[in-house]
Amino acid sequence: MAEMIVVDRDGVEHPVDGKVGLSIMETLREFEWGSAAICGGMCSCATCHIYVEPDWGARLPAIQPEERELLEELEGYRPAVSRLSCQVPFEQALAGIRITLADDE
Repeated sequence: MAEMIVVDRDGVEHPVDGKVGLSIMETLREFEWGSAAICGGMCSCATCHIYVEPDWGARLPAIQPEERELLEELEGYRPAVSRLSCQVPFEQALAGIRITLADDE
């Protein structure tokens, strides 16, 4: 497994073992401090909103129109770093990625 660094909503950093082949959301929803992921990864609720460190953005899959539409409706949307963690598959190449959980909206 490869590790990612997750900053929770209280600003606490957590080293987390990413599960290659699953979305980042599937890992984060396992933690009490993680994402609610109400829709279960269907890209329909935005409860798995995260901020990705800018230098990692180019390594992620492109944002699809459905994801962008949901993100743009959020008050906490940040164009350069906002993603839905259900739309980001975790791969070995993402080892070391640093993400921050967005506030619940």
